[in-house]
Amino acid sequence: MFTCTSRLLSAVRHTEVRHILRNVTTWSPVGAAFNVRPQRRVELWEKNVGLFGVPELSSPGGFEVTSERALKETEQLVDTVCKNPPGASTVQAFDQLSDSLCKVADLADFIKVAHPDPAFREAAEKACLKIGTMVEKLNTNVDLCKCLKDLLDNKEVMAALDPETRRVAELFMFDFEISGIHLDEKKRRKAVNLHVKLLDLNNEFLVGSHLPNKIEKRALPEHIRHHFSLDGNYIQIGGLHAESSDELVREAAYKIFLYPNQNLMKCLDELLSCRDKLAKLVGYESFAHRALKGTMAKTPGEVTILASFATTVQFELEFKRCIHQLCCFMYNIEPSLYSPYLSLGSCMEGLNSLFSQLLGVSFQTEQPKIGEVWSEDVRKLAVVHETEGLLGYIYCDFFQRLGKPHQDCHFTIRGGRRMQNGEYQLPVVVLMLNLPHPGQSAPTLLTPGMMENLFHEMGHAMHSMLGRTRYQHVTGTRCSTDFAEVPSILMEYFATDYRVVNQFARHYQTGQIFYAVLDQVYHGKPQNRSTTEILKKMQEKFYGLPYVPNTAWQLRFSHLVGYGAKYYSYLMSRAVASMVWRQCFFRNPLDR
Repeated sequence: MFTCTSRLLSAVRHTEVRHILRNVTTWSPVGAAFNVRPQRRVELWEKNVGLFGVPELSSPGGFEVTSERALKETEQLVDTVCKNPPGASTVQAFDQLSDSLCKVADLADFIKVAHPDPAFREAAEKACLKIGTMVEKLNTNVDLCKCLKDLLDNKEVMAALDPETRRVAELFMFDFEISGIHLDEKKRRKAVNLHVKLLDLNNEFLVGSHLPNKIEKRALPEHIRHHFSLDGNYIQIGGLHAESSDELVREAAYKIFLYPNQNLMKCLDELLSCRDKLAKLVGYESFAHRALKGTMAKTPGEVTILASFATTVQFELEFKRCIHQLCCFMYNIEPSLYSPYLSLGSCMEGLNSLFSQLLGVSFQTEQPKIGEVWSEDVRKLAVVHETEGLLGYIYCDFFQRLGKPHQDCHFTIRGGRRMQNGEYQLPVVVLMLNLPHPGQSAPTLLTPGMMENLFHEMGHAMHSMLGRTRYQHVTGTRCSTDFAEVPSILMEYFATDYRVVNQFARHYQTGQIFYAVLDQVYHGKPQNRSTTEILKKMQEKFYGLPYVPNTAWQLRFSHLVGYGAKYYSYLMSRAVASMVWRQCFFRNPLDR
């Protein structure tokens, strides 16, 4: 019921001339906020406002307080739903119930992976488990389901509801159905237990997939060690270093970061087995069949057809990308020549300008209060519309730090919704990247790949800001999974269009088909072979590059948790984003 994931060279030439004419580089407040380290003076009288302005979260113990409050409010709302006659208020109460739990669970879900303090992470993890357990109990609550069914069965009342309210009611019922509400009491309890077990396994796999691998320092050539994090006599490798121009660095990172972890391998096997048992318990052939019900793909077979069709399109895209990279090698375009034009500040200015021209939306920097953020490097942006005013907040956690997951992603902290007093609950999101810190004499400089990732994640953030629905259950990125990636992938087109890049680039002075097919095979009928053997076969068939022995890329595929059996939606979203770009923006990407 409740769900709580050659152009560049041309641009450089143009901006170089513009820069020479200007002589002096000046930054807007947005550009300056991201090109220099923040200087903050703490006043003794300032009060700790708590994480994201939640007063209780000024200490780890606050998670227990907020969890208990949400659980008490849940009991009251369930009682209200069951006592009142069916109507629009039923859907409003369901959404309020969902919002109350999600505001705790979503925030905790982020803090458990991002906060540098282990005490906060542990407290957040306990809150996630407590709220998650309650969610699964609600999903199999027969009395609660009956209240919703009474509404849906009442044709007269349903006819009087607006389309959005009717749709949200149907979505809540759909969540009941796939959770096993139709089972007898014994099987419902078993379904809840499997769900709770999956909460633990999902968390274990998600945390493990982001952990770095260690290797003795002496095992690597001395001249490449400085590319990685040092930990005494060990070197920590927390990513693939795909942007490195040194082939040996990329090879070492690939083989060490993807080296199999047997405990994590066992966790993945158990996770997939548990999902399969749950799907079959509630009446589905496989977990993939359960996950795809209600989507455009409908069945695993349709995803296979989509993947086969997309292979040709993906080949074309990858071919164009390879030609671009080849041109850079042919013309000897070193990163040192173009990266100074792609400072983080200039890219943020570019996004600000783009959104202002297209949407009438701009960023305003705000100074976080004491205790509001989990790291001093986090920047806070208010998103403001030229006529409608404040739309929400984006917290930008962009810089590397020890223990931080090495993954670019978007987190919803609070969804938007229309409240009973008529006011709109403003959405709050976090964008997480892993960029190098600005230095003493130079800002953070991006490669084209880093810039594309920034634009992609900002697409998710703006989706959350602009998707202003009455109900938080469907707000922003909580839309259909089929389309959740459309705005973010559309932003990639803007990131690679020279007319857009030319607006802001100035000197400061993906293999998704393979992922989608692998995801479907893992969540289809159980295989009598290991996840690595499946990976090897799928990689040879769909990836175009041979499997490297003694690696286990699937253990770094954290999308298996949030996008289980639904990773194909990236292909669907890319097709839709391509259509939108060609029909609306290809001729003029800056035309509102």
